[in-house]
Amino acid sequence: MGDGESLRQAQGPGSGQDPVLRARTRRILTFAARALVQTWWFEIALPRIGFARVAERSRGGRTRRLAQRFHALAVELGGLMIKVGQFMSSRLDVLPPEITQELEGLQDEVPAVPFPAIRALAEAELGVPLARAFASFDETPLAAASLGQAHRAQLSALDAADAGFTDVVVKVQRPGIDQVVATDLAALRRVGGWLRRIRFVSDRVDAPALVEEFAQTSLEEIDYLHEAASAERFRADFAEDPRVDAPLIAWERTTRRVLTLSDVTAIKINDVDALRAAGIDPADVARAFAEVMFDQLFTHGFVHADPHPGNIFVTPLGGGNGVSSRSARSTTPEGQRGGGAGRDWRLTFIDFGMMAEVPEGIRHGLRTLFISVASRDGQGLVAAAQEIGVLLPSAETRELERALTAVFGRFGGMGFGELRDVDPREFQRFADEFGDTVRSLPVQLPEGLLLLIRAVSLTSGMCSGLDPQFNIWESIEPYATRLLRDESGNVLQDLGRQAVSTFGLAWRLPKRIDDVITRIDEGSVTFDTSRLERRLDRIDGLIRRGVSAVLFGALLIGGAILLAPNAVLGIILMAVSALPLLHALFAGLFRGRGPR
Repeated sequence: MGDGESLRQAQGPGSGQDPVLRARTRRILTFAARALVQTWWFEIALPRIGFARVAERSRGGRTRRLAQRFHALAVELGGLMIKVGQFMSSRLDVLPPEITQELEGLQDEVPAVPFPAIRALAEAELGVPLARAFASFDETPLAAASLGQAHRAQLSALDAADAGFTDVVVKVQRPGIDQVVATDLAALRRVGGWLRRIRFVSDRVDAPALVEEFAQTSLEEIDYLHEAASAERFRADFAEDPRVDAPLIAWERTTRRVLTLSDVTAIKINDVDALRAAGIDPADVARAFAEVMFDQLFTHGFVHADPHPGNIFVTPLGGGNGVSSRSARSTTPEGQRGGGAGRDWRLTFIDFGMMAEVPEGIRHGLRTLFISVASRDGQGLVAAAQEIGVLLPSAETRELERALTAVFGRFGGMGFGELRDVDPREFQRFADEFGDTVRSLPVQLPEGLLLLIRAVSLTSGMCSGLDPQFNIWESIEPYATRLLRDESGNVLQDLGRQAVSTFGLAWRLPKRIDDVITRIDEGSVTFDTSRLERRLDRIDGLIRRGVSAVLFGALLIGGAILLAPNAVLGIILMAVSALPLLHALFAGLFRGRGPR
């Protein structure tokens, strides 16, 4: 089944017929509805009736408690909701830090599926009993996660002769996970539709687009054929690099729901004691790991987006893992490989379900970004963000340009070595101010760029754990320098094209001015006043809501005064006051369906 069919399944209503899945949908939608009502009350209703300070003072605690409740819900439901929490923990661009920090520790660990259910699914997928498909199959799982689990096995003699290896790891999807994913995505799409109707949210973030980005990533992650193809592409990228390895795929025993690959397990990259026991310096591992990750970003444009410790091994050479050795040639920039050809170990990556591809648009935007940083051009950096697609069309960028100017003014003249010596607390102060500015803007990172940021963040954390003296600036500087050097010719071409365009505009300008004057004389010039009309409509709406608020206060106070001498009339006035209150609170909250 391809991605398109999986997407249709995820959108279809059929999965909601199961009582368990219907209950799951209710849990998700109920949680979302309560969260939206709470957010509306504190962030919209209270400020409109003069209690903005109450909302401000309670915001941090409320947000943290909301994230804690979602954390508990995700752990209880499992399935895709674990992935939702992990996805939300990385959305620093649209979510407050109280939420992202609370969800950072959400782990994809669940009880293992009983082996009979795994056996039944694997045999149905492979079309033969496990005893015929494999020479041996370990019933105890090597690892269990919310979407699937892994078992060690050995290929049959015939399959081993074809594949070139015997020891394998078999990943099997959890039974029924397709229906769970479809149910969760359907519920998330409904929540995204709710958010699109609320102006307070839709002005800041495109919620349905976020859901679709997450859906695409999730559907790819449960398609093991897609993961197998990504593993082969990654392996081909580093085919001649002695520093890097990846498992081979046993295609005869691989389907959309079962993935069989060579067993490459070795020393976990963060097992410092085991590394030292094997005679491997963790600091060397940190430098090599950073080089390999930046090679993926800047050289190949295809990046492992989930490089946590469970997905990277350090494999001593000669360890007999059954995978052919690499040739001695490397594709990294000169001076960056750090003597990789002489190492007696290599880095082995696994789990290619979450990969980030760097398209040409983002590549060009990154080039513009590097040039803007090098020239300390805040406006150019904002233009790069718009080119990459980070800023929504409604973004007002003056405050962002001001913040960037302040950052460049303080740190712009420093080299990478000088930046390393800056007090981390000063960086933190700028980061806090910058983060507030970004979250106040309609900023939304594209999924591909978000995965890249996640990969770089995990890389930095991993390397710092291996070597406390590790400085990511030193690792990225040669790549940034090379990118600027390689693209310098393109920059000159861009400048040349801009010069030609400017000359052409200047050449045509007198004639265009003459045409405009002629049209004015003929009375054929028209003006588009739609934007002005929309602003006048908005002002008119504000005035109407203000009148409603005053009327509400008058009726409420009048009813309270009459309550003692004339209880019936007082109650009527107080009840009627609810009508202008509702108008003052809700008018303009939801976008109209018709033209504005």
